Amino acid sequence: MEIRQLKQDEFEQHLELSMYAFQYKLNEEEAERSRQFFRPERVWGAFENGVLQAQLKLYPFQTYIQQQSIDMGGIAGVATWPENRRQGLVDQLLRHALQLMKEQGQSVSFLHPFYFPFYRKYGWELYAEYMQYTIPTGLLPAKVQTDGHIKRGVRDIELLHSLYSQYASQYNGTLVRDTEWWQHAILRSDDTRTAVYYAADGQAQGYILYTVLNKEMNISEIAYTTQEARRGLWTYISNHDSMVQHVKLRAPLDDGLPYLLQDPRIEQQRVPYFMARIVDMKALLEQYAFEKEIAGELTIEVSDRVADWNEGVWRMVWDTDGKATVEQVAAGDAEPAAYDVQVKADIRVWTAMLMGYKRPTELARWEQLQADEQAIQLLEKLIPNRGTHLMDFF
Repeated sequence: MEIRQLKQDEFEQHLELSMYAFQYKLNEEEAERSRQFFRPERVWGAFENGVLQAQLKLYPFQTYIQQQSIDMGGIAGVATWPENRRQGLVDQLLRHALQLMKEQGQSVSFLHPFYFPFYRKYGWELYAEYMQYTIPTGLLPAKVQTDGHIKRGVRDIELLHSLYSQYASQYNGTLVRDTEWWQHAILRSDDTRTAVYYAADGQAQGYILYTVLNKEMNISEIAYTTQEARRGLWTYISNHDSMVQHVKLRAPLDDGLPYLLQDPRIEQQRVPYFMARIVDMKALLEQYAFEKEIAGELTIEVSDRVADWNEGVWRMVWDTDGKATVEQVAAGDAEPAAYDVQVKADIRVWTAMLMGYKRPTELARWEQLQADEQAIQLLEKLIPNRGTHLMDFF
C-alpha cells in the first residue's frame, strides 16, 4: 500500500470515490467546475497497484486562538471504498496527516466528524457547537430606529472580510479566511444574499448572509462590531415579516438571543459541530497567549497514544507577558512518578481546555483532569475565558 498525494490526472478517481462515499452526484458542468478547483497536492490517498483505495483532504488553514492566528490543518473528505473498510487504510492516512501537519508547523487540526467516537480514538475532541434557532415572524425582535442604514447586495469581499475578522477573532476556533475562501466557499452561490449595516458616519459595522426561499429566511452568518449594528440588522430581518413565516439562524452559544426576545419560547437546538486536536503540544503552548501579569511554572503530563511526540512529562514556564517556554523532561516511556507532575490529562482534554471549549474547573469536576486545587486555580487564571465558534464548513 502506497500513501501519497494525488496527481492532477487522478481527479476522476478522487471524484468517483467522493461521490460514492458522500452519496451525491455532479452533472458535467458541476464536475468540470470541481476539476478547475481540484488541488491534488491537498488530497492524500492510499493506493494499491495505482488504484485509489482511500483518501482525505488536508487544507492549510489558520484559526484564531486567543485572538492570534495559528496554523491549522483542516481534514475533510475522509473516504474509503466499502470493500476496503476496517483494513486500517484511514488509520494510516490519519497518522500520516498528523505527522505531516507537525512537520508543516500546523499545531492544531480541525475536522467535521461522521462519527464522534471514531475520531476520539485518534485524539480529536468536540470543540465547537452552535445554536440553531427557528423564530416565527410574530416572535421576531421588535423593530427599533437607529441612526444608520442597511445596504443590500454588498459583495465587497474586503469590506465583508474586515467585519468578519473583527467579529470572528473574539472567539477561539474561527477560521482565518482569505479572498479565495470568500469567493469559492462563502459567496460562491448567487442565491446567497448580503446586507450590511452602516452607521450615520458611513462606517460599516455589521452584515448578514442569508437566503429567502419558500417563505423562509435562512441566515447563515450574522456578524457585527457594535450593538447598534446588531439592532439595525435585526430590524432589517424583522422587516421581512410580510414575506416569510419564520427565520432560521445559526448563532454562537453566547449570543443571548432568547434573553433579548420579548417571548423566548422559540425552537432552540444546541448542535455539536466540529472537532479539534492539538497536533504539537509544545508548539501550541509556546504560541499561546496566556493571561499577562502572571509568572510561574507547571509540570504537566500528556497522554497521546497516536502522536507520540506529545506523550510524556513537560515543564512549562511562563512570564508576565503571557508567553511560555516548554521543555520535555520525560518521554512517554519514562516513569512519570519520578517527577512532581501537577496536572495530568489526555490530549483530548488538553485540546478542549486550551481551545476554550471547557474550563479547567469543569474538567476537574468531571474527573477528566487530574490536578490539585492549586494547579486547577492557576490554570483558571492563566487561560483566558474566551468561548469557541465556527461559522464555516469544510
